[in-house]
Amino acid sequence: MAPSRSIVFLVLSLWGSVHSFQPLFTLNGKSTTHRDITRQAILRKTAEVCRDIAASEGRPFSLAIDNALTVEKVQSACSGNSTSVLSTVRFHTSIAIMYFSNALVDVVYALSEEHHFDDETFKGGREVLTTDVAAVKASVKLENYMAGRIILGRACHSLQDFYSHSNWVELGKTSPYSALITPDQNMTNLAGPDVATCRNCTNGDCANNLLPDLLQQGLLTSGYFNIFSSKKPAGKCSHGGSFDRTSKKDPIGGINKDTVSSSHGPLHQQAADLAVNATVELLENIRLAVGDTNFLRLMGLSQSTVLCFVIDTTGSMSDDIAEAKRVSFEIIDKKRGTQQEPSAYILVPFNDPSVGPLVLTTDADKFKAEINKLSASGGGDIPEMCLSGLQLALTAAPPSSEIFVFTDAPAKDADLKSTVSALIESTKSVVTFMLTDVLASRRRRSVPGQWARDGSSRAMNQVAAQLYRDLAKASGGQAIDVTKSDLSAATTVIEDSSTSAVVNVFQVVSNPGKPDKFNFTVDGSIKNMTIYITGTSSLTFNISSPSGASQSSSVSSGPLAAMTTAGNLRRLRLHSDNQTGLWEIDVNSNNPYSVKVIGQSSVNFIYNLVEPHEGTHGDYSLKEGRPLTGGNATVLVTVTSDAVKITEVTLYDSSGPTEVIGTLLPQDDGNILVTFTDIPAGDFVLRIKGGDSTGSRSTTNSFQRQASTQIKPSSISVTAQLNGTSIEPGSSISVPFTVASMSNGAVNQNASGTFTVNAQNDRSYTSNSPTSVTMSGGRANGTVSLTVPSSASSGTVVTLTITAQNSAATDINYTVLRFSVTAKVTDVTRPVCDVVSTTGNCSSSVCSSSQWGLTANISDGVNGTGIDSLTVRQGNGTLNTSTSISGGVNITVASYSASCCSPSVELKIVDKVGNVRLCTGQVKAAAATTAAPANTTANSTAFGLHSVSVRHSLWCALLLPFFWW
Repeated sequence: MAPSRSIVFLVLSLWGSVHSFQPLFTLNGKSTTHRDITRQAILRKTAEVCRDIAASEGRPFSLAIDNALTVEKVQSACSGNSTSVLSTVRFHTSIAIMYFSNALVDVVYALSEEHHFDDETFKGGREVLTTDVAAVKASVKLENYMAGRIILGRACHSLQDFYSHSNWVELGKTSPYSALITPDQNMTNLAGPDVATCRNCTNGDCANNLLPDLLQQGLLTSGYFNIFSSKKPAGKCSHGGSFDRTSKKDPIGGINKDTVSSSHGPLHQQAADLAVNATVELLENIRLAVGDTNFLRLMGLSQSTVLCFVIDTTGSMSDDIAEAKRVSFEIIDKKRGTQQEPSAYILVPFNDPSVGPLVLTTDADKFKAEINKLSASGGGDIPEMCLSGLQLALTAAPPSSEIFVFTDAPAKDADLKSTVSALIESTKSVVTFMLTDVLASRRRRSVPGQWARDGSSRAMNQVAAQLYRDLAKASGGQAIDVTKSDLSAATTVIEDSSTSAVVNVFQVVSNPGKPDKFNFTVDGSIKNMTIYITGTSSLTFNISSPSGASQSSSVSSGPLAAMTTAGNLRRLRLHSDNQTGLWEIDVNSNNPYSVKVIGQSSVNFIYNLVEPHEGTHGDYSLKEGRPLTGGNATVLVTVTSDAVKITEVTLYDSSGPTEVIGTLLPQDDGNILVTFTDIPAGDFVLRIKGGDSTGSRSTTNSFQRQASTQIKPSSISVTAQLNGTSIEPGSSISVPFTVASMSNGAVNQNASGTFTVNAQNDRSYTSNSPTSVTMSGGRANGTVSLTVPSSASSGTVVTLTITAQNSAATDINYTVLRFSVTAKVTDVTRPVCDVVSTTGNCSSSVCSSSQWGLTANISDGVNGTGIDSLTVRQGNGTLNTSTSISGGVNITVASYSASCCSPSVELKIVDKVGNVRLCTGQVKAAAATTAAPANTTANSTAFGLHSVSVRHSLWCALLLPFFWW
């Protein structure tokens, strides 16, 4: 009888970290984790791609590609001779997404032997990799790089586990098993189901428990694993470890190399090194399939943010739309071709009842064309679908993006506030609202010449605007109230945010307002400082610099800054001199106000809430949702500079004010695990302080940064029990969830009552869920069902947000789940390259005076998906193509010609699902016109194939396959 879901979930919570390389951390400091392996492989391959690009452009590239690479070193080398301030936030964040997704496999797929290559399921494991790699390529084709990172992290986990769970290392292999990610290659020498593979370990020593015959014959096996039963085939190896019940049955022991203390722990580092090389090999395949530019985008190697607009398109918004066009075009035209060009463009129009379509592109001209199509029309009643549009933007944009919303109407979908708040906290995105004519008394027209149908005023009142202010406050953004005529003065904040390396130095929201003084420290790395102050017209302030100079709010151009005013916004651009040191802002207002200080600096940080596992080895996983009231918290902090040292991390609640100082546990890779034994009761933000790499705390060398997103504690726990993170088009899934009332970190079993539940997905796919659940023993259960239409594109990611609110509507918590739409892979065969002829004579001593060429027929076979692209990867000649049909097969005829100064060529052929073949040809020094055999395909397992011996004028190099959906 299968174990119940609740039992499985309980076991996973205790065991998730002991069935593979440790996911994130290692307590003994000697073992290598999935996070280490993934991070090292990404840095190596990214550096290699940047090196190759530099070589092709004739630029120097001096970075040594070795195990000492850091994010900062790779980013700097890839940026070349950039004079702009460099930021590694995007790169750090992208890598974190991949290793957190990697770690999630041990929770979601804990009992799946295919995802861990357990139980000799090599073909099943390869199918898992084939499916995931296909989805990565499909996501990149859709320009959905966030989805690609999530799926890629998952694929890396399974690939890496092979080297720990199988006997590949024990067989003496020193290079990756490329057949794992080459599904049209045969997997040979697999130990059959009746072949004994292990003998008992001796007194706990498993060094020689693999049978000698197995090793002599070179047969491949992996350990069996089960936490419920000790059953396994006779004579088979076990995984091993305290949770593996099969390891207690003959043959006793295990063969895993997850840590240095595992059954085959002495081989742990060899397995980890092979896992790194295998991950690099997989990344190279991705690079070949998607191209260098898209590969670097997938890795997150970008200096700039996305440009993201959510725009109301109802009748009164013509001025706003025109301003959005103006400012976006100005940013694009000014930054095009520079490292500050936006990494992507997102546009979400909305009105009532329509929302979208979402435009997500890296093509500036496409974005221009789409925003040019917008026009203001319609709108009958006042409220519009603003939050639905914002929801789409939050799930499409990369984490920590800045999103700008243009509207002059209340939100008709205000019931989405909890969902949008959850997505803001989960993605750490900053949302700024451009609210036009909030206080206007004139009637807003739905279309020119027409009043609202009900004859009422179309102006958005202060109560309706408060929803937007609440969301702006939660995200660390601003709600800017401005007239339409003054909107262009307010959109300077968009231009400010679109520069590279923007950091948040200090931010506070005072509501209710009160007179107060605020201090913040400015370090020498900061340039182009700007202060934003929002509040009523009666607000006054005074700023003081470290040198003692001051400037009041009545002075628009003074000794410290130049100030512009637009609606409720004061923007102060500080002069470049005398900035380093302690600043003070004295604000006088009894109405709500906000203060925000930004600048440009390479010194920044990212953070993620994590939670510990209770297993015997101990580890952490990414925490979704809000931390529990009265409990503790753990945060993983990464600083984006090798030159500084964190000395203090605090949780700051300005309403108290309350500040809780954390305990720092530095990691080997420079990250810091910070634990808090208590958390503030109100809304709080994360602050870091420190000095240069010597740990100096002097005023001139100290720095501070502050997270934008507010964190809210909750006494509600929302957890979901996943049985997978991918869905096929046309299929449905059920997601059981549990809501609990918590007290001091434990379930309050005496609690009773109901929770209001709201389950939303960003794709508007058909979904069913309860609107409320009733507690029993402090807990309540429910299920969300979700159906993906058969027309859904592979590579799409669906974001499901489940929120639960108490009956008094005073407390709320959430969980955010992401599923990838992954179509079943049917085409795993690479294209074929048949040489027709080679021509030319390169015997002349003057290479430029002679030409050579070749002709080849390229096809994808009768059952293939067809050729998607044919490009010259290496060579300085000219490629022409034509098409024909032979035997019912579409043929692409490739004709290549080049000077004898370029005597070789490498063609890259990609079919429509991303399978790749490289065909490399060269002319001999004394070539005459020759005819080649009909098919000169040569098989090789050599990676890169630079050392393959060649007998023909053209050969097809068989690399690992790629899938592009």
